[in-house]
Amino acid sequence: MQKRTLGSSGLEVSALGLGCMGLSFAYGQPLPRAEGITLIRAAAERGVTLFDTAEVYGPYANEELLGEALAPVRERVVIATKFGFNIGADGKYDGMDSRPEHIRAVAEASLKRLRTDVIDLFYQHRVDPNVPIEDVAGTVKDLIAEGKVKHFGLSEASAQTIRRAHAVQPVTALQSEYSLWWREPETKVLPTLAELGIGLVPFSPLGRGFLTGTIDADTQFDRNDFRNTSPRFAPEARTANQELVERIARIAQQKNATPAQIALAWLLAQKPWIVPIPGTTKLHRLEENIGATTLDLSASELREIADATARITVHGARYSESAERMVDR
Repeated sequence: MQKRTLGSSGLEVSALGLGCMGLSFAYGQPLPRAEGITLIRAAAERGVTLFDTAEVYGPYANEELLGEALAPVRERVVIATKFGFNIGADGKYDGMDSRPEHIRAVAEASLKRLRTDVIDLFYQHRVDPNVPIEDVAGTVKDLIAEGKVKHFGLSEASAQTIRRAHAVQPVTALQSEYSLWWREPETKVLPTLAELGIGLVPFSPLGRGFLTGTIDADTQFDRNDFRNTSPRFAPEARTANQELVERIARIAQQKNATPAQIALAWLLAQKPWIVPIPGTTKLHRLEENIGATTLDLSASELREIADATARITVHGARYSESAERMVDR
């Protein structure tokens, strides 16, 4: 597995990480615990060193799963988790909360669930409009000084917020959606990251599965699947967006690769400090994704992909209206 460094932070990780959310949360029925542990350990055996989780995934179950799975290899992996949501006594999301005292409480609880004495990368899950980002960055700075956290990250933050946070505590990585069907970060965010020396960790690099070519208008999702609430996954949007997948599939056939591998290889080719974190519950998909790290795309092929996909209008918003309001602009 190739390695990459997230910006100028010195944090070296595998070129491809593993997003672990789907093992416990958001995409239908959780994978049985033993199977989740097996998959996570299989990723580590194949050279994956960046594992992404959050307290809200479950909630709590995903951190506990990751803590157990990675305990035998803890010294050679990087664990990223997140704070920023208030989780009620009933286990349901109850608004944002990035108050300093809450960040500290989450850090302590996450350390226990992850069975570790330090969080390698601690992200603010979503920007809290009620708490100055300087207070958030300052709190994580204190946690770093105390040895409980190594690196600070943000998720779905605007360029302006990134700058303000970075001025207080250097930001190691920004986690945001970025893929062939969501390229908004290219306008303001990517130039800001390049200027400040911050890495990008794209989540949903395969468009929540759509770019793999395995989803069409007739696909039925589990009733607990997040995609049921996403306008982009409404049947009519899936039909309209099929052209994008077909373009990628044609290029994949020419390269003797899969559409997923083309989508990931394209991302990896954009910047040397980009580390996608596709998620999966299947070993063969894990191996397919890892195969993208050795797929070389020439400059002309990259232009062909960019030109072909840029001419296509992607239909449907990423999130429901309530979820979209949590994205920092």
